[in-house]
Amino acid sequence: LFLDRSDAVELPIKFIPQYAGCYHCQILLKSSCDVRVYEVECVVNPDHAEAELEFRTPAYQALIQDIPISNMSSQDWKLEAVLEGQGFYGPPLINVGLGETALYPLMFKPIAEC
Repeated sequence: LFLDRSDAVELPIKFIPQYAGCYHCQILLKSSCDVRVYEVECVVNPDHAEAELEFRTPAYQALIQDIPISNMSSQDWKLEAVLEGQGFYGPPLINVGLGETALYPLMFKPIAEC
């Protein structure tokens, strides 16, 4: 069954989260001849997720920092890592299951003093 735009009804919803996280909601719509339940999930990310890491190691010696990635959503994540900067290495993909925290091993191996 397809409805054209003249049969559509807008349902404005205002959502004001206090914190980052995953929010679930059910909307129950009733009429004299129909009952519908819509499930809504909103994932809220922090505005500016920033982190700073400082690596100190002798030249030619690798240092690995495990970076925790928490998945608080309701689905598994398959993330692609894009590393910029000389001497940084890590896996190109990481999987984080729902409700889990995975560690991303970021390696820094300087080839000279810097």
